[in-house]
Amino acid sequence: MKKNIIAMNASIMIGLGSILAAPSVYAESISDLEKQKESIQEKRSGVESNISETEKKIDNLQDKQMTAEDQIAAIEAKIAESAKKIDAKNAEITQTKKEIEALKEEIKVLKERIAKRNEVLKERALSFQETGGDVNYLEVLFGSSSFGDLVDRVGAVATIAEADRDILKQHELDKKDLEEKQNAVETKLASLEVAKAELLEIQKQQKQQKQEKDALVKKLKQQTEKHEHEKMGLEEEKANLAAQEKAIKSAISLEHQRLAELEAARKKAAAEAKKRAEQEAAQAAAQAASQASESKKQSTSSGYSAKSNSSSAPSTSQPSSNVSSAPAVSSGTFTRPSAGYVSSTMGERWNKQHAGIDIAASGTVPVVAAADGVVSRSYFSSSYGNVVFVTHSIGGQQWTTVYAHLSSRQVGEGAVVAKGQQVGIMGNTGHSFGQHLHFELHKGPWNYSKSNAVNPLNYIPN
Repeated sequence: MKKNIIAMNASIMIGLGSILAAPSVYAESISDLEKQKESIQEKRSGVESNISETEKKIDNLQDKQMTAEDQIAAIEAKIAESAKKIDAKNAEITQTKKEIEALKEEIKVLKERIAKRNEVLKERALSFQETGGDVNYLEVLFGSSSFGDLVDRVGAVATIAEADRDILKQHELDKKDLEEKQNAVETKLASLEVAKAELLEIQKQQKQQKQEKDALVKKLKQQTEKHEHEKMGLEEEKANLAAQEKAIKSAISLEHQRLAELEAARKKAAAEAKKRAEQEAAQAAAQAASQASESKKQSTSSGYSAKSNSSSAPSTSQPSSNVSSAPAVSSGTFTRPSAGYVSSTMGERWNKQHAGIDIAASGTVPVVAAADGVVSRSYFSSSYGNVVFVTHSIGGQQWTTVYAHLSSRQVGEGAVVAKGQQVGIMGNTGHSFGQHLHFELHKGPWNYSKSNAVNPLNYIPN
């Protein structure tokens, strides 16, 4: 009898042992999650540091750009001023050329006047010759080698009348005036042309400076856009890390809740086991006393058979309501996220790295969680379209799955999802060409460079 009681207590302790051992397993799981949370916080801190450095670079580039634009504005003002000066010189040149044309007309008139005076002198000389003058004026006039020689010869003749001397004097004055005007206009025109050439050279240099500054501004803008794009990627990575941290915290809270429930169940089971052991011990003692009493009354020993009661509950299977186009949930770590065929594998595509696989199908196709986890992000992205990120903790290892280009999302951030639970409908949103699911699997947290991405085909059923 004593053996039966010992065996019974041993079986109870074995049952309790399995319950008592569970908290340590959960404690290890919480410890792993805490480590994952710390890792995410460190990465988030690193990303924030990178964002800060990128912002400094952007500010520096924008300062340089503003300085260059101010310099361009100053150069443009100088170019405009040079253009005004060139216009003024062009106007002066035009006016001087008009003066030259007017002078040409004056020269023409003067020449005609001189020619007429020559005719008068010829007539007077002929008249003087006919009246018997001592000097042959025809020889004087026609024998001269130049106009100056003519003046010298005629001036040398003392017999020419005083009126003729006045005409010759006016010839000299007109000639001198003509030469002075010609020299003045030619000098002025040459000076204007030199000044204009200098202004054009200055303007050429200014335009060259402006081109250089324009090229610098263009380069600075390109560098700024590059860093702003990097910042956007870092901001998205930061948001994803924050969401993953939130999901890990939620998972830790759930683990604590499960641990509390388990502890309550352990205490309840221990109390019930103790009570049951006491009841069974009392029942065994009473039965032993009854058997001893009966043995005294009867000469023959009566057998004792212990009656054991066992209760069994019928197993029930929960009916499943499968969508016809959803794949069956597999027994592996990860299940296939949707029905359809793999239209594109992981690897280089269009000179870029394709960080996941594409599963294509037509119609309304449910998309399900590949494993148990917490939804860390659920939002619309310009590239991913409607996208859901799920954070998983499997055997102490963090995993992240991405479900992109969904036509609709059916889970929000912070939601706890089970393996095979629907998270959305396959679609064609974001940077997508044709209906398909873009599925990514990351061993660790998601990051902008997708350095943690692994080939999903190595983990999900084909």
